[in-house]
Amino acid sequence: MGPAHRVREGRTTGLAGGRAVAAGSAARTLVAAIARALRGTDCADLGHPGPLLRLAGVPESVRRAAVARAAGRVALTGGQAAEVDAGQVARWFADQYPRRRYPGVLLGSPHGAAAHLALALGVPWLPAGFELSVHWPQGAVDEPQAALDHGAALTARLLKDNPDVHIRQVHCPATRGALAGATVALAARWRRLPAAYLRFLADCLEPGAPVLLLCDARTWPVFDSAPGHSFQVGCPSSGLDPVDFHPDSPVLRQVLRSSGGDGARWCPPEAVGSPRAAEHAVEPGFEQSVQQWAVVHRCSSHRMLVPNPAVLSAATADLYRHWLRAAGKTGNRLVVECGRLLDPWQVVRAGMVPYWCENATQRSVEGVEWWLAGSEPFSSVDVLPEPPGLRSPAVAGLPQWLAVAGFGRRRRALDRSAARGYPVTSVPTRRATEVLRAQSYDLPTPPPMTIAAALAVLRDAGSHQGLLVS
Repeated sequence: MGPAHRVREGRTTGLAGGRAVAAGSAARTLVAAIARALRGTDCADLGHPGPLLRLAGVPESVRRAAVARAAGRVALTGGQAAEVDAGQVARWFADQYPRRRYPGVLLGSPHGAAAHLALALGVPWLPAGFELSVHWPQGAVDEPQAALDHGAALTARLLKDNPDVHIRQVHCPATRGALAGATVALAARWRRLPAAYLRFLADCLEPGAPVLLLCDARTWPVFDSAPGHSFQVGCPSSGLDPVDFHPDSPVLRQVLRSSGGDGARWCPPEAVGSPRAAEHAVEPGFEQSVQQWAVVHRCSSHRMLVPNPAVLSAATADLYRHWLRAAGKTGNRLVVECGRLLDPWQVVRAGMVPYWCENATQRSVEGVEWWLAGSEPFSSVDVLPEPPGLRSPAVAGLPQWLAVAGFGRRRRALDRSAARGYPVTSVPTRRATEVLRAQSYDLPTPPPMTIAAALAVLRDAGSHQGLLVS
């Protein structure tokens, strides 16, 4: 590691790590949930910013304005974005975990099932990147070219002191609604293991402990704006296809109308780019540095290549059923989580099987429906749909969520608080804790699985769906 890199990791003028990471982003939520679970506590203190709980019945224009104002209160200014220190962000993630020796570690792409897998193994999870939300003054949801221009200027300043990250900018009104016109979304991905991670691995892993890297393998058309900065219009988690973001798409017009935009103004960059790894992928250099670390420290390294989130969710749910039954429990009670609505500690405390939906899109819900249709029946099914806070033709309706709950033989429960005002309201992360706390205890909790045993179950459960475990 060169001297310049050491200076960057140690500089004290950068924006504090916790302030830099976007509020409510996947990596932030997952690290918080896993760190609490490893301490034996739940997510009762985790909220979600925004005033949407109070705005279910107001006109769309008023609601969109309130969303933009709320985003403005938590987003970074351009000057703050330039002060972000990716090294401090890595340290902030690592410092959330209890300092003790762990039998392994998970790293890589964000996925709710990783939280449950980490707790079953008794190991931490460290993200391969993080998200930033930055003000876009006079922005417009229907002007992706203007978003690119603004994001390129922000990224150039950010990369000046952070050459070890790649910035993927995502302009997606289907997932962010009016926020796509008030802020720009930047996904920063480390090109190698940051120094704080290297210290954490050296200090907190048992000798020879294995390392497991989780890689999101989804692709999307990507445009290279400049060295270190790439741009994509739309994203896989939207529940739409790249063609749906074409100017002539009726789906796009519907999305923009719901977000306060005008389809006639939509003019994406001419060079739309070729399909490449989407925003939550792991940088090749990061993966290489993980492998190199494992070789130097004489431990095994493994990779899980996930073609879509439903595959890992299903395999992890099957793993939990296997794990619970090996400990003498029934494994017949299911909780279907969604987005930020998860609590790994309460799931284990109640002896439940968790299935995580990435979001409330029809595709995500269809994934759990197909898995349930092919699984041994569950006696109870509790469903926690996270309202996306916007309307989109890709969002699942409440009848589809009710159909998921209907797979329960005795108990079929759809959380009423999440359903109230769906899909335009918002509920805090702690709502999952409140629902799961009401479940009966099933103690003691099972002893942690070994990584070797877990990988064997995951290979068996997920290989036919394309989950590659090596």
